[in-house]
Amino acid sequence: MIDNLEASFDEAMLNIYRMAKIECNYNATYFLSMLHAYGGIGTAKKLLNDSKIHDGFTNLYFLGRLDLTMESVIWDNPKWHSLFTRQELAIVRMRLEDLDYFSKK
Repeated sequence: MIDNLEASFDEAMLNIYRMAKIECNYNATYFLSMLHAYGGIGTAKKLLNDSKIHDGFTNLYFLGRLDLTMESVIWDNPKWHSLFTRQELAIVRMRLEDLDYFSKK
């Protein structure tokens, strides 16, 4: 079950990369290279546990598309929550709250 969940999460991460490229003309090459190197979960954990907020999150915020961030994908679908620690989920929520994501939904 976990393997299927992890594979589904990998696909969800690739999908937001594709959607950002198509819908926003935003080419997140660093994110894509991380996905290829570490997979979806490894990439998410690296970005969440970095002391600096990743550029993709900031760029998508300025494009008005927080819905295409890794954080929103993680938060909006509870099935992913089991893949992350409570601390990582708290980081996801805090980042989204700081930019009023929940009030704009």
